[in-house]
Amino acid sequence: MTVTATETLTTADRRRRAPRATTGRRRAPHRVEARGAWILMSPYAALFLVAAALPIGYALWISFQKAPTLVDPSTGFGGLDAYITAVTDYRFIDTFVNIFSVMIIWLPLMIIGVVGLALLVHASPGRFGGSMRFIYFLPGALAGIANFVLWVYLLNPSISPIGFLWRGAGMDNLKEVVTAGNMPWILTAMLFFQGVGTWIIIVYGGLNGIPDEIFEAAQIDGANAWQLAWRIKLPLIRPWIGYAALMNLAYGFQLFLEPYLMRQISSGSIDAEWAPTQLGYAFAFTNRNFPAAAAMSVILLVITLAIGMFIVFRSGLFGESEKSK
Repeated sequence: MTVTATETLTTADRRRRAPRATTGRRRAPHRVEARGAWILMSPYAALFLVAAALPIGYALWISFQKAPTLVDPSTGFGGLDAYITAVTDYRFIDTFVNIFSVMIIWLPLMIIGVVGLALLVHASPGRFGGSMRFIYFLPGALAGIANFVLWVYLLNPSISPIGFLWRGAGMDNLKEVVTAGNMPWILTAMLFFQGVGTWIIIVYGGLNGIPDEIFEAAQIDGANAWQLAWRIKLPLIRPWIGYAALMNLAYGFQLFLEPYLMRQISSGSIDAEWAPTQLGYAFAFTNRNFPAAAAMSVILLVITLAIGMFIVFRSGLFGESEKSK
């Protein structure tokens, strides 16, 4: 028997309809609800204005200015010159190839791993499930520099507990391990183990938010454990999966610290402008071309927003997903 989320929701609806009909609660007037929503949203709106909208507007304005040079120190409106400078730079394509090579490997592994482990934990209630949640969260406690130091230790063949693997692959020192070809895999491992525990807990919270009546209705309809996970739980946590994908996507495009420090510890075995953010940094503080750096920021914003909007609409993150008929 095939059980779908729509059928289960219908059954669960029928089970809940009678008690809800007897509550007799009156709906608050629409105007009061709207006023309450604006009051609750106002702190976020102020924070968004200060921390996001104004910086974005300022970056957009700077990107249309003309960068002063020794030959022409004048400033003013430069049109699309900064964007042309950024896009035609010989490092521009390579930086995006590098970051997309990480995202193509890391994002699918992250989402599949997070969702799979969250479903396993949710299907294992009691002490075992609680212990596993704690164990999964431990790598996430090693964030930032602590996580980086740990991986420097693991990647160094001379001191790493897995050094025999590096030496078996013909890599005897850190410079041979940290190469341009290995960077997507190294960053994937670093980012996965840094974030997987936190996102398991978040997706697990989404699973706990599903009413028990839905699972009871699915069992009445004849769903087994696999059908419960694949046809009931997964469709209902699509917004949570979309949220995880969206936030990890934004984090991936902002990679700067990891490749920057990797270059430092490997004595320059990878390019100084390995990621788009590093190229923007070079425009600003090496070339003294702040309009080109602002143009890089705007380009990154547009790409991230485009992919992010696709994720939002496909996952139903900010609205009810369309029910199958």
